[in-house]
Amino acid sequence: MKSLAELQAIKEKMKGSIGLREEDKNCKRIVVGMATCGIAAGARPVLTAFAEEVAKRGLTQDVMVSQTGCIGICQYEPVVEVFVPGEQKVTYVKMTAEKAARVVEEHIVGGNVVKEYTIGASAK
Repeated sequence: MKSLAELQAIKEKMKGSIGLREEDKNCKRIVVGMATCGIAAGARPVLTAFAEEVAKRGLTQDVMVSQTGCIGICQYEPVVEVFVPGEQKVTYVKMTAEKAARVVEEHIVGGNVVKEYTIGASAK
């Protein structure tokens, strides 16, 4: 960056692209908990696996992969929340990169929750 004006232009450009994604009510969201407990439990490869799987399948216009801080259930890390418009949030626990591919295939593409990876199945 060479000037404050150039920095302002970059800010405005990024603000515009972020706003478009936030306003898309039809976008499915995959949110990976990336607080220190999640990272220590292996959340970084899980986040990468979701992003790569979504890109590989050409779903980047319909599915947003992002990260968040603490979700609050550290004993179940890595934790992933999936938000599908018009449906209840699904919380996946003890995720791995391998499990991520199945969640994209069955839940994101197929519309079927992978129940054995959910918090309800893990609490039993």
